[in-house]
Amino acid sequence: MAGATVEISGWERALMAAEKVKERLRRATRALDAAGVPYAVVGGNAVAEWVGRVDEDAVRTTRDVDLLVRRADFESVKAALEAVGFCYHHLLDVDTFLDGPEGKPSGGVHLLYAGENARQGDEHPLPTLDESERAVEFQVANLEAVVRMKLIAYRRKDQVHLLDLLGVGLLDASWPARLPSLLGARLQQLLDDPNG
Repeated sequence: MAGATVEISGWERALMAAEKVKERLRRATRALDAAGVPYAVVGGNAVAEWVGRVDEDAVRTTRDVDLLVRRADFESVKAALEAVGFCYHHLLDVDTFLDGPEGKPSGGVHLLYAGENARQGDEHPLPTLDESERAVEFQVANLEAVVRMKLIAYRRKDQVHLLDLLGVGLLDASWPARLPSLLGARLQQLLDDPNG
């Protein structure tokens, strides 16, 4: 029937969106690997990698790709990502790569800089690239680095990611003592009151 529109359910759209994020993650990390540019996957995709190693049913989707890189490598990162269709965009002090000219910043590839503070006033810097390991498809921040980053940001979504790590047994009551005092106190708060 000519001109008929096919309706897609919200559930199908959500699945398609998750697949697009996965494709962006693969395309970006493969481009950086091919160019020999060091990086580590961080943020929601790093949490998903760690949680998925224990329980794939506990993995949450995320809408963007966060990569930890060295600031000195920015031009190499830019060249590698632009070569595979990403478009550079600077917004609100975040270096972002949109998925093509029509891409949305909220679903882009966001850069964070290793060893630097993510936001002015943060007490602790982001991890270095030495604090990462090779997963099956990409380089990912190691578990302690992911935990520290989530505790530094400590927004509600970061707290939920930490609860996911706790829920699959990757974190336990021994962890607060392993962390700098502010970060350890934040994790202890989540351990004491997960619903807070």
